[in-house]
Amino acid sequence: MYDDYDGLIFDMDGTLLDTEPTHRKAWHQVLNKYGMQFDESLVVGLNGSPTWFIAGTILAAHQSSLDPYQLAEEKTAAVSAMLLDHVRPLPLISVVKQAYGKKPMAVGTGSEHHMAEMLLEHLGLLHYFDAIVGADDVKAYKPHPETFLRCAELIGVAPEKCVVFEDADFGIQAAQAANMAFVDVRLIP
Repeated sequence: MYDDYDGLIFDMDGTLLDTEPTHRKAWHQVLNKYGMQFDESLVVGLNGSPTWFIAGTILAAHQSSLDPYQLAEEKTAAVSAMLLDHVRPLPLISVVKQAYGKKPMAVGTGSEHHMAEMLLEHLGLLHYFDAIVGADDVKAYKPHPETFLRCAELIGVAPEKCVVFEDADFGIQAAQAANMAFVDVRLIP
């Protein structure tokens, strides 16, 4: 099905791993401490963004003067404490297993690099990937193409010969801006 592509690039949260419910729970937990509510409709459109960016958007919506980087650290700590117990691979992992050893593969995620490695290692999936690019590995985030362009560079494949698997609008925009094909995994039955 993906024979026309020389490299496969995967988003992680919501694409390879079922982490979204735990991320939402962590946001609720952290925001409750400050008397704020988690507006899921606001955050869904930011999927794929770094945690500090999402924190800044949430704080702006609440007209709060809290430091977004501090809030992001608190959320990351909360999610780290919960994720290993709750994370599960999603069905798309079958594509990874089928392509393993045949095509270079990378993960391009809005999560921090160490978090991505930790989760993939915990699930026994890290060895499938030739490269991981996290939010802390780039200067510009999805929808900017830097994450996916860096993935292509690290796996040694021209961007136009890569296909990106994504579950978020920002990620799809980033793939398009990188001149890469994409699969919107939300449309896979």
